[in-house]
Amino acid sequence: MVLVQVGFLYERSTPTMDVTIVYESAWGNTKAVAEAVALGVTTQAGVNVTVLDVGAAPPADTLDTHLLVVGAPTHAFGLSRPQTREDAARRGGHPGDAGLREWIEAAGKIRPPVAAFDTHVRHPNLPGAASKKAAKLLRRHGATLLVEPESFYVHGYEGPLLADELDRARSWGTDLADRLAEGASQVH
Repeated sequence: MVLVQVGFLYERSTPTMDVTIVYESAWGNTKAVAEAVALGVTTQAGVNVTVLDVGAAPPADTLDTHLLVVGAPTHAFGLSRPQTREDAARRGGHPGDAGLREWIEAAGKIRPPVAAFDTHVRHPNLPGAASKKAAKLLRRHGATLLVEPESFYVHGYEGPLLADELDRARSWGTDLADRLAEGASQVH
């Protein structure tokens, strides 16, 4: 089968499952990981993947999807806040007005299984991870994790991604699709 990209929709010829990936990105690193995860997810036949910037995503509790994947950069040991996005903009980044934290907090009950990832500075290896904070918020909204949160690493605060991180993201996406297809036991 051939993978076709139509805007931000990646699909194979006979879709049976929908996966939605919502990301927040100031420097482009988290967006690149989201797109790599999407490519990995499409290794499973019959999967449609939609990749959305958080600023363009519909409310989380209205998504009609079999799996919701969220990704964000780690800011100040967790998910971004208005002040950390302002700081990123002052340093030359292009964050949106609202982040993944606000998007999840605005949701009602989130029904599909979820997975969360983040981009994170590797050196120095600082504590905290946006993916773990996102997973905690998602659980508060009724979601169940398909897998434990995952971090992908960048050089310094702005990036770029470390070598092989996009390959690792594609592999993680493949694992997500396989688990979804198998109906694997969900992590609580």
